[in-house]
Amino acid sequence: MTTVTTAEPLLSVRDLTMSFPGTRARSAPVRAVDGISFDIAPAETLGLVGESGCGKSTTGRLIVRLLEPTSGSLTYDGHDIGHLSQRALKPLRKHLQMVFQDPHSSLNPRQTVARIISDPLMAQGSSAAQARKRAGELMELVGLIPEHVDRYPHEFSGGQAQRIGIARALATNPRLVVADEPVSALDVSVQAQIVNLMARLQRELGLTYLFIAHDLSVVKRVCDRVAVMYLGRIVEIGDKERVYAAPAHPYTRALLSAVPLPDPAAERTRERITLLGDPPSPAAPPPGCTFHPRCPKAQDICRSEAPLLRITAPGEAREVACHFPEGA
Repeated sequence: MTTVTTAEPLLSVRDLTMSFPGTRARSAPVRAVDGISFDIAPAETLGLVGESGCGKSTTGRLIVRLLEPTSGSLTYDGHDIGHLSQRALKPLRKHLQMVFQDPHSSLNPRQTVARIISDPLMAQGSSAAQARKRAGELMELVGLIPEHVDRYPHEFSGGQAQRIGIARALATNPRLVVADEPVSALDVSVQAQIVNLMARLQRELGLTYLFIAHDLSVVKRVCDRVAVMYLGRIVEIGDKERVYAAPAHPYTRALLSAVPLPDPAAERTRERITLLGDPPSPAAPPPGCTFHPRCPKAQDICRSEAPLLRITAPGEAREVACHFPEGA
């Protein structure tokens, strides 16, 4: 079961799985994404959060089809795109774009900004002249000087380079943008500028975002709903206000307890939840609930039976995969 949104979903993900071959001969495959399901409504921002290695970035790459899913379905605007060939997918690619984490490593250092932004347009059939004109317009849209299109990526700061990455993603007028930790490599002051830019672009262009991050304070600022991921699975998903105010899964509670508070008095008195040990290897996940080795509430059923993602209370726009959710 997935959380119901108020509009027909632009993107529907069902039982999505991605397995990679084991690192050694005869070793078990690594399930980076382990049967996740969710919807994203038009003009909505869904935040996908979790520790490093939980499968967030792999999920983003699957959605824009930089990776081929092992199983499950991806439906974009009524089109099943999960297993389309690259040729069949080409007309839809312009609607699905991605902003990457490290702006400089995602931009070709040997190309000018004009060429970097123009490439997606020319791949969709635009002429070089049309694409160059559009590149200047996009530079202005993201807050850069259009006359700088003939410069190279190394001539821009990190924040400016990320603006170029956003401009490239917007070149084909997409409806859905997957932002893979778009501010984590930037200074705090620059992070706020990029977050504000993305919010403005969403209002002006009607964009839909999947916002991948590990910083829950950033997610709280920009997202409508939040999905919490642990070891390839979604353990809690729901409205931002509900998840932040009353987290139901022990893992969500632990993550939120580590977010700094602006009030020093509240920071000193609040409960901090320390998780036991390190996350298990996705190559050898524990049986039952994969979180049980680190969970302070684990009982026998947690060690033998994996909990289903389900609504914990009638009418609540939030689902939790836990045998003993908080407040149930």
